[in-house]
Parts: sequence; C-alpha cells; structure tokens
Amino acid sequence: MENSTILIVDDNQEIREIIEILLTGEGFQAVQAKDGMTALELLKEREFDLIILDIMMPGMNGYQTCLEIRKMSNAPILFLSARTKDSDKTLGFSSGGDDYLPKPFSYNELLNRVKALIRRYHVYKGKEETDDRSRTLQYQQLKIDESVGQVTKNGISIELTDTEYRILLLFLKNRGQIFSAERLYEAIWEEPYYYGANNTVMVHIRNLRKKIEDDTNKPGVIKTVWGKGYRCD
Repeated sequence: MENSTILIVDDNQEIREIIEILLTGEGFQAVQAKDGMTALELLKEREFDLIILDIMMPGMNGYQTCLEIRKMSNAPILFLSARTKDSDKTLGFSSGGDDYLPKPFSYNELLNRVKALIRRYHVYKGKEETDDRSRTLQYQQLKIDESVGQVTKNGISIELTDTEYRILLLFLKNRGQIFSAERLYEAIWEEPYYYGANNTVMVHIRNLRKKIEDDTNKPGVIKTVWGKGYRCD
C-alpha cells in the first residue's frame, strides 16, 4: 500500500491541501485537480490507486466526472461531498463510485475508507498477496484467478471495477444462493441498507452483465429471481 498515488478532485483549494497533508502524512502520494476536466487530463497521463472526488464543482459535477473516469479507469472512487441525502449517495454509486463519505468528516474515518479501498484494489489487481494465491474459479466461459484478480471470458481478459469484481466473486463463491438487493448491498458496500440502495445494486448488476453476459436480456451467469433478488446457479 506504500507509495500508492491518490488523485484529489475538489474545487476548494483549502480542502485539497488539507487532504493532501493528511494523506502524505500516512505515506501516500497525492496529486490535486481543481475540477473534473483537470482530473480527466491527469488520468490520461498516469494511473492512480484511488480517486477522491467532490460532487459540487463548476463545469462537470462529480457525477458527470465519475462517468467519464469509468470510461478510462477502474481505480476506486471515493465521493467526498456536503450533499448527504440518500438520493445523492445513490447517484454517486450509480455513476460508478465505490464509496461515499459526507462532509464534514473525521480524519480517521477518511483514512480508514482510503486504506480499505486501496487494500481491496491492490488485492484485486494482484499487488498484494492473499491466502488464495492459487485459487481459481471457473464458471461457464468465465474464469477468475484470485491470485492476480483477473477475470477472463473465453480466455480474453475482462476489465471490471473493484465493486463489479467483488459482486461477481460473491456470486461465484455462493452459487445457488439468492441474494436480495439488501443482502447484496450490505455484503459489498459493508454498510446498512438504505432506501434507494436497490437502484445502486441494479445499476451495478446491469453494468456487470454488460461485461460478462452473452445476452444481457437473457443472462446466464447472474440471473434475476423475480421478487427475491439475484442468483448464480
């Protein structure tokens, strides 16, 4: 986790500098961007291990920026915003975010979220050792190599976000079990289910299906169990 590079995107210079001081004090490298367009330009030049993203910014807001980031990077995105309604959180997750921390926040809470997201991402990308170094899961044409966090379909690599990867892994490790939206949300996002989280789950399932299914209208991997949730046979 040392030397991980974090992109801080916020139009408030004071907030960017405070977060940078906090992160560099923990051994992280930090890069600042004053708005969404600047962030996208930086992402064209280098890779980041985490992106901390504000929502209320001039020009492209955080949701729009997140959608564009997802076209070029699978790095985890932590929304940091003064907007605290459940609908705001839902929009954040639905646009591709991995976590959401409302302002004002405690420094310890921010660091805990940052470290957790980067740790999961490094395990997913094979940068940290796990207890499953030789563990491989095979299902239909899909293969997951947990030692390097790689997903392939018919031998061709599939690029998933950390959240999509964790959802797929959960289903393949618990085949036959039905996961309600509530159960799935609490297992993946590791926080209590809230009104509106169902839409978050639906969006991520839809995005994952686009990448792994032959026909999204007739999914063969993650199936919908009407009125109950989702299941992988």
